[in-house]
This record gives sequence, C-alpha cells and structure tokens, in this order.
Amino acid sequence: MESKEGDAEIDYLERGLLSEDASKDECEPEDEAVLYTASFEETEEKFVKYQTAQWVLYSLLLILAWGIGLFMLIYLPVRRYILRKDIRSRKLYVTQNAIVYKVVRPVPFPCFGVLKKEKHVLLPSVADIIIEQGYLQSLFGVYSIRIENVGVRRPPGDDVQIQGVANPRAFRKAVLTRLSSMRSEAFSRQFSAIEDVPSSRIGYPAASAMSPAKSLRHDLLSQSGELILLQKLEEVGTSLKRVQTLIEQQRPQVLRLTD
Repeated sequence: MESKEGDAEIDYLERGLLSEDASKDECEPEDEAVLYTASFEETEEKFVKYQTAQWVLYSLLLILAWGIGLFMLIYLPVRRYILRKDIRSRKLYVTQNAIVYKVVRPVPFPCFGVLKKEKHVLLPSVADIIIEQGYLQSLFGVYSIRIENVGVRRPPGDDVQIQGVANPRAFRKAVLTRLSSMRSEAFSRQFSAIEDVPSSRIGYPAASAMSPAKSLRHDLLSQSGELILLQKLEEVGTSLKRVQTLIEQQRPQVLRLTD
C-alpha cells in the first residue's frame, strides 16, 4: 500500500511539473500590454498544404533538372512536421509601442534542436502593412503580410514578411489605429508645449499672457503698423524732393530778374 501511495504521489508531482513547464512556455510575461493578437490556428491546414504543394513543385522541377528532387520527395514528411511545429509556435501581437513576432521552429533535422526567432518592430518606424496573396496562395486561401518601414525605400525582401495570418485585415487595422492614436497624442503634446512656452519678445510685455493665436495676431498688427509708417515716411521724402526740384528750377529765374 505504501509503495502504491508513493508511486501515485510521484506521478502527481511529475504531472504538476509538466503542467508548470507548459504554462511557462505558453504564457510568457510581457512588459507591455497587448492590444491585439493575431491568430494562426485557423490557417494551419491551408498553410501546410500550400507549403507542401510548393515543395512538390520544386522537387519535380529538380528531378527533371538534376535528380535532387527525389531526395526532396523523400524528405517531405519531415518537412510537413517542421511546418506544423513552425506555425503552431508563431506569436504575433501588437503592443503600445511595437509589433512583436516570435517563432520556434525545428532545424531541418529536428533531432538537432530548434531555432528561436524574435523580432520587435517599433510602431513609429512602420509606414504601412501590406497584404499580399500570390496565385498559388489564392488557391489555398493563404495570405502574407509585409511590414513596410518608414524612411529610405528598400527592396521588399528586407521588410518583415509573415505568412499564414488568419485575419490579416484586422491586424492591419489594429496597427494603423494604434499609429493614428500615437500621432494624435504626439501632436497634442507639441501643441500643449507651444502653449506652455512663454513669449520671450522684448518690448511686448502683454504678449506673454497671450495664446499663440493672439500673439500671432498681435505680431501681424504691429508689422502692418510699421509698414504704414514706412510708407508715410517715403511719401514725405518724395514730397520734399519735389519741393527741392521746384526751388532749384525757380532760382535762375530770380537771378535774371535781379540782373
């Protein structure tokens, strides 16, 4: 009886450890709140079939060319196993400041371990989310998304590309909504900073208590007054020149009369 109770307790502890390990792998603590999480479960079968068809086509072409495609056909079951592990481990979500993509895929020979890949794309550097679907992808209902970066134009191969997202339009909408909210927040911060900065102009003490619109209006009015004053001075100068020319013209006539 004691041995049976001991075995049952050991089994219970082992199950508890396994469940804890699984929960640690599935639920990793994140520093930022997740705004949207993309799903890959709905497109697993479509993705595997699409990749299998692509692999078979390449192998048939290589059989006709060099005969290497025969080994690719033999490797096909391992390839399908790697594809399933790959898409089941994918995680794609949007946080307040970045797009995070994580995947754990086996190496070409799974007995040698796995490859872990994690990418963080900052939202301010994102220009757009491109949804793509080729001819072969349309036959299987598979979509690809490409994260286009802001700045210098680079070839599409340098952008982050992800295949097999279940609802790519919802993911694009979530990213663009967050980008628009970030831009509006930045604009409001800049506007509030402009309002908080006091005017440092000398000779306009009343302008320090004005808002930016009122201070701008005050500056325009002062500039218009200065322009009017300059115009008046120019008119006075031209009238003085005319008087001077008239005096010079009448001086020789006066001299003749005196002679």
